[in-house]
Amino acid sequence: MILVSYKMIDLAISRRERVFLFSMKYELLREMTEISCLTHLECTACGEQTQPNIPHTLCLTCGKVLFARYNLEQAKAIIRISKTEGHFTNRSYDIWRYPEIMPVLRRENQISLGEGWTPLLPLERSITDLGFRNVYLKDEGQNPTGTFKSRGLCVAVSKAIELGVKSFIIPTAGNAGAALAAYAAREGVKAVVVMPEDTPQLLQSEVRAFGSEIKLVPGTIRDAAAVVQQIKQENNYFDVSTLKEPYRVEGKKTMAYEVVEQLRWQVPDVIIYPTGGGTGIVGMWKAFQEMKALEMIGTKKPRMVAVQSSGCAPIVKAFDQKEKNSDVWENASTIAPGLRVPHAIGDYLILEAIYESNGTAIAISDKAILLSMKELAKKEGIMLAPEAAAPYAALTPLMESGFLEKDETIILFGTGSGLVYPEFW
Repeated sequence: MILVSYKMIDLAISRRERVFLFSMKYELLREMTEISCLTHLECTACGEQTQPNIPHTLCLTCGKVLFARYNLEQAKAIIRISKTEGHFTNRSYDIWRYPEIMPVLRRENQISLGEGWTPLLPLERSITDLGFRNVYLKDEGQNPTGTFKSRGLCVAVSKAIELGVKSFIIPTAGNAGAALAAYAAREGVKAVVVMPEDTPQLLQSEVRAFGSEIKLVPGTIRDAAAVVQQIKQENNYFDVSTLKEPYRVEGKKTMAYEVVEQLRWQVPDVIIYPTGGGTGIVGMWKAFQEMKALEMIGTKKPRMVAVQSSGCAPIVKAFDQKEKNSDVWENASTIAPGLRVPHAIGDYLILEAIYESNGTAIAISDKAILLSMKELAKKEGIMLAPEAAAPYAALTPLMESGFLEKDETIILFGTGSGLVYPEFW
């Protein structure tokens, strides 16, 4: 981090020196906004800290999820200076808009296909009968690979390559694998994608189109993860599984930063999010904690709602039983591939976000999901993937239960495009 002393600049003797140093001050300030304030990694369970100068997966002490931590006081000062000096409006409108609280240290290592800053669309015709006034859908289907997975894999691959990684592997229900394949192609590195054999053909084709190796296995993403472990033992691949490395969650947290800024620095009352592996809800809850420390927001935080399919709802079951961890969901079955996650490694973090925010968890039937997909397409012109339509399907039961008030500001996350699921249309 380069620090500039304004007093030194003001002590310039000649006018020429003053002009030179004045221009240098602005150039250095610009450079400061491009440098991460990353300080260390911290275990979310045991609190063990470690340096982020080599590739990491899970905590070496207890095997739980690691979070990236930042010097937030330093980041706050840089962001304040950037706004004051008029540089903030020149920042990119993508996931790298706040580089101070992103883990990649140097601008040249930030890979990009244009991910992030997706539209926040007001829903009007589709919610008329429900009586809500302020319901918005964050359309993540407009990301480069068609889902919010672009955010997480972009950051994970960027940071891993900055640390010297050259080959990657991932178990996936489909969309994350496509995103990894895209960023691997962008940087010319190797990627192996392991996915269930019943993954939609278009997602399989997407992975192949990007040039990654694909391995199909019977079962669910849990079975794919087991195959990944076998392959890793024989090859030097870096595993970018959900929450098994510290940086995918950093890409996902940008959704919360965007929502607050798009609402003109207002915090919504409720966020309703489809939850499989849970990186999105975990990342956003982390972001709201950071934003408070950065003084971007006050003390208000949204109530977080996890939506799952009734055919695979381990988080809902754990929440209903007031547990801190979830059990493996046997015989998981749903039309929403992204929700067919029998057990999330970050289950305790998902449940923590729900409990701390006074949120809830709810299971929705596949029939309700399918009806919601078609209703949003016909009434709003938005085609969503099955998992992405689940939050909309949850609106009515959440209202009937008394959890939602009609005048609240509610954000639904449409996590992916429905264009890769032609069988549903």
